[in-house]
Amino acid sequence: MQYYLMSCPFAEQIVRNTVTRALQADPTLAAGLVRMHFHDCFIEGCDGSVLIDSTKQNTAEKDSPANLSLRGYEVVDKAKEELEKQCPGVVSCADILSMAARDAVFWAGGPVYDIPKGRKDGKRSKIEDTFNLPAPFFNASQLINMFGQHGFSAQEMVALSGAHTLGVARCSSFKSRLSSVDPNLDSDFAKTLSKTCSAGDNAEQPFDATRNNFDNLYFNALQGKNGVLTSDQTLYASPQTNRIVNGYAFNQAMFFFDFQQAMLKMSLLDVKEGSKGEVRQNCHKIN
Repeated sequence: MQYYLMSCPFAEQIVRNTVTRALQADPTLAAGLVRMHFHDCFIEGCDGSVLIDSTKQNTAEKDSPANLSLRGYEVVDKAKEELEKQCPGVVSCADILSMAARDAVFWAGGPVYDIPKGRKDGKRSKIEDTFNLPAPFFNASQLINMFGQHGFSAQEMVALSGAHTLGVARCSSFKSRLSSVDPNLDSDFAKTLSKTCSAGDNAEQPFDATRNNFDNLYFNALQGKNGVLTSDQTLYASPQTNRIVNGYAFNQAMFFFDFQQAMLKMSLLDVKEGSKGEVRQNCHKIN
C-alpha cells in the first residue's frame, strides 16, 4: 500500500488532485476512468497496456472496436506529467490508472478503498488480445465463464457490473434488442431506447437515472426490466445471478462492500513486477 512512501511520497495526492480537477470540469469522466481500468486489467493484467498508441508495425489494444469509445487518457497523461516533475521515472502508468479509477469511484459517491501499488507497465499491446473483453450481448453464463477465467465468482462479477451505475451505453451496443420483442425488456423502456436510437448509433443512453453518481440504482433498474444492455438485464433474468441483483438493489452498503473487494482483486490481476515490466516515460509508448 505504501509502495511510493519513500520514492514519491506525494504520488497518491497528485493523482487524486488531477482526477478531482478533471471530474469537476467533466463529471462524465468518472465512468470513463473506471471503464478504462477494467479494459486494461482484463487484457494482459493491470499493466497500462490499453494506454499504448498503435504504430506502423503494431495495432494496439486501444484501436480495437471494444476500446474506441474509451475516455480519460488525458487525465492519466496529466497525472503522469505532474509526477514526472516531482519524481521522474518512478510512478508507472499502470499504477496511475488504477489509482485514478479508485479516486473516480470515490469522487462519484462510491466506496473508498485502497489498493497496493508497484505495478510495472507492460511491453505488449495487441488488438487481437481484446477478444477477451465481455461483449454487450453476453448472457449470464457467458459472463460467469469469462470472469471465472480471471478468478472471479459470479457474485464478484455482478458487483463489478455495478460499475454501470456510472456512464452511458451507445445505441450500437443495444439496438439489436429492439428489433424483436425482448421479454426481459420493459415495453415503456423499449420505447425510450428506440427514441434514443433515433438519433443514430452513437446516441447515448444512461445505465440508470443518475449517470454520474455511484449508487445502487443500476440494480433497481434491472428489477424493473430497465437494463440497457443484454449483458445488464441478463443478471436479473438469470436464476444464477438474480438473487445477487436483488440483494444489491435492497442493500447499497452490501454492494459497496463487495464492489470495493472485487476492485481490489481486479487491480491485482497479472501484475507485472520487477524486470517483467518497466516504468514508461510516456504512457503512450514503450520505452
